[in-house]
Amino acid sequence: MKKLLTKVAILVAGFTGVAVAQQDPLFTQFMQNKLLYNAGYAGTSGGVCGVLQFRQQWAGFSGSPQSVALSLDMPLQNLPIGVGLNVMNDKIGPLSTLYIQAVGSFNKKIGKGTLGIGITIGMLQKKISSDWIVPEPGKIDPTIPGSYGDQLSNPALNKISYDIGFGAFYQIPNNFYVGISSTHLPSQVIKGDKSVEYQISRHYYFMAGKTFQINKWNKITPNVMVRSDVAATSVDLNLTYMWSDLIWVGCTYRIVTAVAPMLGFQKSFGGGYTMRVGYSYDVAVAQQVRNNSKGSHEIILGVCFVPKIKKLTTYGNDRYLD
Repeated sequence: MKKLLTKVAILVAGFTGVAVAQQDPLFTQFMQNKLLYNAGYAGTSGGVCGVLQFRQQWAGFSGSPQSVALSLDMPLQNLPIGVGLNVMNDKIGPLSTLYIQAVGSFNKKIGKGTLGIGITIGMLQKKISSDWIVPEPGKIDPTIPGSYGDQLSNPALNKISYDIGFGAFYQIPNNFYVGISSTHLPSQVIKGDKSVEYQISRHYYFMAGKTFQINKWNKITPNVMVRSDVAATSVDLNLTYMWSDLIWVGCTYRIVTAVAPMLGFQKSFGGGYTMRVGYSYDVAVAQQVRNNSKGSHEIILGVCFVPKIKKLTTYGNDRYLD
């Protein structure tokens, strides 16, 4: 079992697997934190919003992926500009990555919705621990950092590099959204000492969703997310049911990889404030993974403030016809 888990961890550390696709952190509840994937989203909701997201993937596996993300965004008053911030930390076995991204978006009203064209500029820190050891005793892979007794000792990797992303996002709040984006546009190679290096792959995203209001109390929203780095692609298909703008339940199918039921609660308070909490649980499709893990857990906490638009009030005087 230990050997199996180590092999899985190596596969994940190399490219996060074809099934789950790419090096970027994976979140099942992508529809709850769109800024994380698309810079064009910043400010398009018209509110000051923040989302904290935590994911423990393949619970029970040693060195399994663990991701934490915080996203904040808001429109600038009286300007067609949205700003935001993404902070993410992702760990997989001996590999850890820290992302800090400033987000800016130019927003334009089109029809009933808003189109945002945005960019992210920030830093990316990649670390690989020197404690990593290949799974097969007596075998050495010099491209994997780690200590192998007297035979070989590779250095750890700890480098910081710049990072740039781009996104276009259009949404009609509580009705429809669609977005395309790309992260890690420079697609650079991070080099450490000796032969240790890490290739940052450019990633591409497409997301969309449409809300259907069945009646006053019930609505459903199908969502889709496509992730790709060209070499590997994953597709998430989601259907979410909302009751009374208060409680939601849903399910995501990640093609060939996992099925994830989810539920959540949101509450609106006076003054335009809304808070929401959500949970999802991924069940792996692959039997070998399912038999040896406790699934994947994900929690989101979101807070949003949308100021009410003040209506202009006029006063007239019949005598002066004004």
